[in-house]
Amino acid sequence: MRRYPRDMTGYGAMPPAANWPNGGKIAVQIVLNYEEGGENCVLHGDPASEAFLSEITGAQPWPGQRHWNMESLYEYGARAGFWRVHRLLKDVPVTVFGVASALARAPEQVAAMKEAGWEIASHGLKWVEHKDMPADEERAQIGEAIRLHTEVTGTPPRGWYTGRCSANTVELVSEKGDFAYIADSYADDLPYWVRVGEKDQLIVPYTMDCNDMRFAIQAGFATGADFETMLKDAFDTLYEEGRAGAPKMLSIGLHCRLIGRPSRAAALQRALAHFRSHDGVWFATRLQIAEHWARTHPPVARVRPSDMDRDTFVSEFGGVFEHSPWIAEAAHALELGPTHDTAAGVHAALARIFRSAPEDARLGVLTAHPDLAGRLAQARRLTTESTAEQASVGLDCLTDAERATFTELNDAYTARFGFPFIIAVRDNSKASIMDAFRRRIGNDRRTELAEACRQVERIAELRLKDRFAA
Repeated sequence: MRRYPRDMTGYGAMPPAANWPNGGKIAVQIVLNYEEGGENCVLHGDPASEAFLSEITGAQPWPGQRHWNMESLYEYGARAGFWRVHRLLKDVPVTVFGVASALARAPEQVAAMKEAGWEIASHGLKWVEHKDMPADEERAQIGEAIRLHTEVTGTPPRGWYTGRCSANTVELVSEKGDFAYIADSYADDLPYWVRVGEKDQLIVPYTMDCNDMRFAIQAGFATGADFETMLKDAFDTLYEEGRAGAPKMLSIGLHCRLIGRPSRAAALQRALAHFRSHDGVWFATRLQIAEHWARTHPPVARVRPSDMDRDTFVSEFGGVFEHSPWIAEAAHALELGPTHDTAAGVHAALARIFRSAPEDARLGVLTAHPDLAGRLAQARRLTTESTAEQASVGLDCLTDAERATFTELNDAYTARFGFPFIIAVRDNSKASIMDAFRRRIGNDRRTELAEACRQVERIAELRLKDRFAA
């Protein structure tokens, strides 16, 4: 049995109402990454110098050597860049993604963060790559990051962002600490819950577009105006969505050594002025957003078909296509995952099996359907679903004349095509069903077989929507 772990559906077309405080139309969340002093450096016991997110184009690690230029660029972030950003943002709720070893080398900066009331979340033990790190080593580093962060700041971190993470990071962080949120995701404009083992973990996604890291990559920002435009456009789009009734979160990522340069800081100042010129803007830390989301949208236990064993899946969905459990049996063997844990997801899996089945198998599904208002209905031998569906348009209380007409049409239709007339009655009325009956009986067999199959799929779709709604 293959299971695909990625959720490609999320909130879909109807995201939940964020309900930001005071009717906020947008939540603006600013992150300041504090990495200076936590980067790769032989002084830190690393095998080579740093090569990531600096002013040096095409930088490469220098094995076994100090890279004086690289070190000094990071030092600028701590010595000058931090304080310029601090002056701009000291009255704004900010979340610091603090690398624990960098924070330990920054007592004055940490004191300033705390005095400003900024949230200090964990950015890991060191600002290094984790993709090839064994799980046990990463687990140990997470534990040490929490310990050192608590020692340096006085309180354990409530939020976490590794950044240069591994495929194991979210699971390991969720397992290791009591975090209000993890930010190692770029998958949404709103927080969302994931199931990690037996635990519901809140994810507050981060950003790569509204992020000054693009000053340090080739396909990035050339001037401060580029960054300013990106921030304003993102804000305006999300603000209009909020005004239309669907508020979101704007994440902004900053780095002391990048946005802290005077050539760029003015762009941030102009963007902030633009934000402040609008009503209903909630500036918040990531922790404030996480706590609000947990109160407003706590995790909800729900059916997870992708977690079901085969027998449970077939028991639950084997009757969705009338008397045809083989469809559910085959669907369970598909590459299901979290994106199939909805009515649309299960329907997509079941419909794939039905559509790809040989014609005789699909005919078997069609012939398993009862005649509309036919003998099975009169004998009360319909499935529960069919009984409710036919009753919903009054097919259970026909006049004698109506019943005679349905019987005549049923007999003529079945004699012509070899399967009963099938229509999603809940999309229709008694009159429109009768009209469709008379119209479709004139189709050629190929056309009518295709239409009957479409109706079977629609009936299954409506049944699944009812089950998931319940």
